[in-house]
Amino acid sequence: MSDEIELISDGDGLAVIGERSAVERFLESQRLESRAIDTRRLSAALGTGAAMAESSAAISADYGRWVKLTKESAESVQKIGLSRSAKTGLETGVLRGPKGQIKGFVEFASSPSSALTNPALLSGAAGIMTQMAMQQAMDEITDYLAVIDAKVDDILRAQKDSALAEMIGVELMIDEAMHIRHSVGRVSEVTWSKVQGASTTTAVTQSYALKRLEAAAERLTKQRKMGDIEKAARAAETDAHEWLAVLARCFQLQDALAVLELDRVLDASADELDDHRTGLQAAREQRISKIAATTQVLLDRITSAGTTADTKLLLHPSSATQVVQISNRSASRVVEFRELVGVSVERSDLEERRWRQAAAETRDTVLTAGSEKVGAARQFGLDRVGSARAAAARIPTVDVRVSLRRRGSKRDDDTD
Repeated sequence: MSDEIELISDGDGLAVIGERSAVERFLESQRLESRAIDTRRLSAALGTGAAMAESSAAISADYGRWVKLTKESAESVQKIGLSRSAKTGLETGVLRGPKGQIKGFVEFASSPSSALTNPALLSGAAGIMTQMAMQQAMDEITDYLAVIDAKVDDILRAQKDSALAEMIGVELMIDEAMHIRHSVGRVSEVTWSKVQGASTTTAVTQSYALKRLEAAAERLTKQRKMGDIEKAARAAETDAHEWLAVLARCFQLQDALAVLELDRVLDASADELDDHRTGLQAAREQRISKIAATTQVLLDRITSAGTTADTKLLLHPSSATQVVQISNRSASRVVEFRELVGVSVERSDLEERRWRQAAAETRDTVLTAGSEKVGAARQFGLDRVGSARAAAARIPTVDVRVSLRRRGSKRDDDTD
């Protein structure tokens, strides 16, 4: 006797289907975190007929878990040698091990009798795995919004644009539809009719949020004096906190709509599921691309403001210290958001984030100490003004070139 589990990979996630104890032992042996798959929903992709009914019953009786693939786990899956489907792009295979003793990738074997040879099932599985990936992203955004404590509805209510006010109603409808889907296991025509026009409102809100972030970046670019840079940096920090939260919520709702839409297509016209899934993924990548471009500009401007403040620390210790601290916080928030929505993070971004996390406390201490020393030096200078003037009176000659250089330096300082 042997345990058998069926594996399906789309490159982003791995579905593990089989008898419950075998699936759980396999996941535990590989130390993989997972979430449950409702395998009964795969039956909807199989249609009718005796053969279909047999495959449907087998799948419904099985247990399934979905794993979000990391770089390390993806490499492990590749070593198995799964077979790629030309139609869906999925990689599938069967893993067998002694009964009760699955320890890693023990043996890979093709299985002609497996339900995974059914094209309709593979198409349904592809759609469900896309939904699982989106639901994982939605959960991560929920956690993100809770941590940053940004009240998206309050932000939207404060705006005068009526389209943004509509966003609050759209949120309620989409959340309701997702709850119904969870309870019923499908998306009916009635449920879909309530939300099918919601994509326009979420797109308008996303566009508005991006424009607000673009404006924040532009304000940072225009400032030259430290006082103005500090004001712009504070405004950018507030805008980043608020409008990145709005963007995250838009992204979450757009994923929810895609999940609902895939369910509706699976019910109404399952043969179109592959094309529809591909189209939704392409649209999602386009949204990510727009977000990536805007947030990169904002991140560049924030970093530039912090760099400028570094160079003017001794001249403007108070404002420069504030700008550096604000820039650190703002840049970390932008990088965190970019990672959250799946923007490809540059190596330099990751290194900058690690550096900021490790050095923020040290930098703050150094800057504070530096400011105190500058203040003490200024006081010492004031105390010594009388002595300096007396000493100058005893100097018989003055080097005019040095005097002019000093005056020039002072004029330069006054322009900061």
